[in-house]
Amino acid sequence: MLALHFLNSIHVRDCKLKGFPDQDIWEYARLNGFIIVSKDSDFYQRRLLYGQPPKVIWLRIGHCTRNDLVNLIIKYKEQINTFNNHPSESILII
Repeated sequence: MLALHFLNSIHVRDCKLKGFPDQDIWEYARLNGFIIVSKDSDFYQRRLLYGQPPKVIWLRIGHCTRNDLVNLIIKYKEQINTFNNHPSESILII
């Protein structure tokens, strides 16, 4: 769903990392130039400890459907693209 709005975006399951430790996901994103998008504060905290890359988008939203989550990300598309293109920014909280 998001690939229509964010080219080259993938889910952890698409790169065979679903269920893997955060460190593995972090390293994959770092090595492949991805931004991590998560509702989990662990990636936000990891970013504070280790710096970038990768960049992190922390979605501060409670329990919601997958569709609600996708719609939220699409709603902030312009802000996310600006964040992606700004080299000194490393954390975006939505």
